Amino acid sequence: MITESIITLGALGLGFGLGLAYLSKKFEVKVDPKISKVREFLPSANCGACGYAGCDAFAEAVACEDEDFKKCTAGADMEKIAEVMGKSVDCSVERKVARILCDGDKKVAKDKFDYKGFEKCSSAAMVAGGQKACGYGCMGYGDCADVCPADAITINKDDLPVVDEMKCISCGKCVLACPKNLYELIPQKNRVYVKCSSKNKGKDVVSACKVGCISCKICERTCKFDAIHVVDNIARIDYEKCVNCGACVLKCPKKIIKKI
Repeated sequence: MITESIITLGALGLGFGLGLAYLSKKFEVKVDPKISKVREFLPSANCGACGYAGCDAFAEAVACEDEDFKKCTAGADMEKIAEVMGKSVDCSVERKVARILCDGDKKVAKDKFDYKGFEKCSSAAMVAGGQKACGYGCMGYGDCADVCPADAITINKDDLPVVDEMKCISCGKCVLACPKNLYELIPQKNRVYVKCSSKNKGKDVVSACKVGCISCKICERTCKFDAIHVVDNIARIDYEKCVNCGACVLKCPKKIIKKI
């Protein structure tokens, strides 16, 4: 009886195994081999900067839907992917980095009240726009650092984010996470930028922060390349015209224009 049971179970197992093998072959989903090849040359950051859920989804879009592989800003091997796709293109991509447009740390920026809630910028912003007297100022709780997949952002001892440009993959997650819209992706070759976002008039800026832009237009008058203008009470740089000469940096009375 035991022997018969073993034989029966063995036969059933063999039958089920053969059946599953047949079905797996019959209903096998053919995968384009180019997908795995493209995926091999993506950085595995899964940052979403390309607009897709992750590197797997992006590889499939590139291989099967002819998506522009240069949308990956996190360090893909563009030349190898171009080779896989049989394309002869200029694979050079202008590298961008995230920069925070605020220099108002706790030493120079005033608070309008003592915030005691959740230590998240998104939470603090819900309470009268945040504790900073400057409504455009960084609140310093590090939502940007929390979402950075490359660990490129740290919060310094004065509660202001610092970006490590060597680590930044320009995914843009900090741009989306900041409730004050203080981050901008700027071409790394452009070394000059305005570290302020306040659109308040000079008098109001001074009352809230020691280093804010007062829209004096000295930078505008100094620039020989017409690359910087004061718009909505804040100096803005035209990166197509800026040559990184640093003349505006030297002349800014508030030292809010920086050169890295």
